[in-house]
Amino acid sequence: MNHQQQNLIRFLIALADDSVVLSHRLSEWCSNGPYLEEDIALSNIALDYIGRARMFYQYAVEVEGEGRTEDDIAYLRNEREYTNLLIHELPINDFAFTLVRQYFLDVYYCQYLQLLCDSSDQQIAAIAAKAIKESRYHLKRSEPWIKQLSEGTDESKQRIQLALDELENFVGELFLMEDWEVALVESGVAVDRSKLQKGWDQQVQSFLAESEMTFPESALQIRGGRNGIHTEHLGHMLSEMQYIQRSMPGLEW
Repeated sequence: MNHQQQNLIRFLIALADDSVVLSHRLSEWCSNGPYLEEDIALSNIALDYIGRARMFYQYAVEVEGEGRTEDDIAYLRNEREYTNLLIHELPINDFAFTLVRQYFLDVYYCQYLQLLCDSSDQQIAAIAAKAIKESRYHLKRSEPWIKQLSEGTDESKQRIQLALDELENFVGELFLMEDWEVALVESGVAVDRSKLQKGWDQQVQSFLAESEMTFPESALQIRGGRNGIHTEHLGHMLSEMQYIQRSMPGLEW
């Protein structure tokens, strides 16, 4: 296996890890949503991310060609082997926190996936073309919620502001590039995420200003996810997510 293939596998697994971790977090709202329609909506978004993760994992094992399955990658690695960006693994907290994180990621994925549709790797471009349709829908859903809560009661506004403050330190990592990812950008496979930062900031700041909410520009502070350095939350999450597979090995998605 050459260096380019190794980078490609690492890239695919990283994108899949982002999706599967966020999917599990969103699934924690199942039966816990504030009302039935929202319970179903969050569960459906979680399913969208599961589907996205599967496509990236399946392509990764195809490129790798060593007999691993998507289930092996998702369920038989520990937290140091996961390479998701940290914002995806943070606990769901309250409803406002979940929605603010989702809004931030919806804006990010709408911009990121649009560019990834032009990847020189046709299979990655096809996955991105499918996923961006979902993310556009997700954004149409998260924006009104942020606006409604920001302009609602004093408590709802305070909760949105608290979520903005808590997420401040985790946004910058969305735009941090690793050396192996830069190599894939040069070959046309990947997207230079660092170039998305300005546009992301402008879109988010403009939207939040409409409701008189404050959020600083996305300065890079907490990092490490792509290198397997995580918060204390991921290990606990994986112990739940991987329990069935580790208890009864060989199960398939």
